[in-house]
Amino acid sequence: MASSDTPAGEGARDLGAASEATIQTSPELGPETIQPAMAQVGLEAWQPPSSQASAATVDLVGNLSAPELSSQAGSRASSQPTITDEPLLAAGQQPGEPRPLAAAGDLAVVLHAHLPYVRSSEPGSLEEDWYFQALQECYLPLLAVLEAAAADPLQNPRLTLGLSPTLLSLLADKQLNARFPAWLAVRRELLAQLDPQSELQAAAQQLASTLAGIAGQWERYGGQLVPRFRLLQAQGVLDLITCAATHGYLPLLRSVPEAVRAQLRTAVREHERQIGERPLGIWIPECAYYEGLDEQLISNGLRYSLLDAHGLLHGMPRPRYGVFAPICSPAGVAFFGRDSTSTLPVWSASQGYPGHPAYREFHRDLGWDLSDEQLSAAGINSRRPLGLKLHRVTDQGCPLEAKAPYVPEVASGQIKDHAADYLAGRAAELTSLASSMQRRPLLVAPFDAELFGHWWFEGPQFLAALFANAAAQGVRLVHLRDVLSSGESLQVCNPSPSSWGQGGYHNYWLNETNAWIVPEWQKASLAMVRRVSQGVGSVQKRQLLHQAGRELLLAQSSDWSFILRAGTTTQLARERIERHLDRFWRLLDAIDNDTELSQIWLDGVQREDGLFPNLDSADWARRSIPN
Repeated sequence: MASSDTPAGEGARDLGAASEATIQTSPELGPETIQPAMAQVGLEAWQPPSSQASAATVDLVGNLSAPELSSQAGSRASSQPTITDEPLLAAGQQPGEPRPLAAAGDLAVVLHAHLPYVRSSEPGSLEEDWYFQALQECYLPLLAVLEAAAADPLQNPRLTLGLSPTLLSLLADKQLNARFPAWLAVRRELLAQLDPQSELQAAAQQLASTLAGIAGQWERYGGQLVPRFRLLQAQGVLDLITCAATHGYLPLLRSVPEAVRAQLRTAVREHERQIGERPLGIWIPECAYYEGLDEQLISNGLRYSLLDAHGLLHGMPRPRYGVFAPICSPAGVAFFGRDSTSTLPVWSASQGYPGHPAYREFHRDLGWDLSDEQLSAAGINSRRPLGLKLHRVTDQGCPLEAKAPYVPEVASGQIKDHAADYLAGRAAELTSLASSMQRRPLLVAPFDAELFGHWWFEGPQFLAALFANAAAQGVRLVHLRDVLSSGESLQVCNPSPSSWGQGGYHNYWLNETNAWIVPEWQKASLAMVRRVSQGVGSVQKRQLLHQAGRELLLAQSSDWSFILRAGTTTQLARERIERHLDRFWRLLDAIDNDTELSQIWLDGVQREDGLFPNLDSADWARRSIPN
């Protein structure tokens, strides 16, 4: 979900006073040194430090082996490139050649790709539309842009991409994805029915061409997206990180530490199962942090994450370099801070690029314009956005019915200007920072991935222009992991409780519209911990307990709380929460009291909610963990 325009704690560029907590890197790790990185990442074994270890003896990026996780698979393939402290080559630069334009610092663009588990067995459902529109408008165009940039020897694209476990589950669902071509064909047919003399014809032709390209891309790769993401990581283009299993809002789960642990462990397993290696980084859901969460992260082998600006600026002690360098928590997790100057121009419709009059209007859709007869003939039985948008923003105050037709050529030209403006702004910001910092400045620009293509149609083109022109404009693109491989020291700070939601803290997920959910989560989590800790007496009951774990995780998705607060599809959100909790309690009753379950009901539940095949209910076993 998008962050607010004015995050709490974001202020002037006061880098703060130097802190005595800064610990210098040493080639030999001693009691008073911290080694922020090793020359090589992703060896076969990563041994996470004990939660009792001093922060001064923590490897932030080193050998990974999470002994508490049952799986021993997932070592990187021998062809996987290693990350070293050698400087990155600029676009078009050959080893030994001078850089085209010296970059004063680095820009790390971070995208968070996530959907709740909206799998539906009903073709044409609203939930199915959410997923298919994200495929059509965001994930497939994003892959095309990344692959084109990777194939161009004059470019050096770098992107940190979070793939949430629920999204990975949807991307791997063969039955669900088999319906995408027919879904897409319906939309292409609706476009073809448009009056050839319509003033919207140019926009319709461009969109028809785009959809044809999406259909071709889907067919060419057999509907397989995850292997393409894996390959881009192997090529060094992507650094893939994870998220909590079902995007649970962790500060509201912390009263039962085992609930947080299960969210994280399940995420690590699912990422490893699908990507082939354990994640080193994590996008914390809603960037929501609470004191002690770093202990949970490090115990699951998660070494770096990012927070909104005030998560660092309100830290103790205040970071010397503000949000322009990562910090290290006492438990040994590196945290990066959002730079609002680098994000506001991109995501804000009111103050940023997406609100430009030439760009495509998000809210005007053929789903509202076509007649009931046309929709019904296409098999669409309720009005909804179809992903078919043919108008432009026109003006910020312009009513939807007065929006002018979209002109693709004008929008494409504007994208180039905006990309150049953005890079010039980042280059100037980095140059200014470099004059007052004793280390290489870093700008971290995190966004919801769905901004690029779904909310902002031209977003993928904008990213393509950034990749093509960053080096020439004096901006070096990096992964978050690249920064931790630089060998520079990290200041030890306690991050501040925060989120990137409206108001900067937790109130968007804890208010009069959704607070009723929190005690339900707590009650169910405590029951799960009790049942798991007592054990079960048969293989069948263990399988029921695993399914109960899936239902509990699904009920904890922060997306439903967000929707209840936003006031959009509230009935669907409430129904989802209540459905998963009801299934959880029925499963637990069958385990506790030998209550018979209908096999038809059980088969349906396991079919609908069969994600996370490696889920282990033992993750909820009672254990004392700092919270």
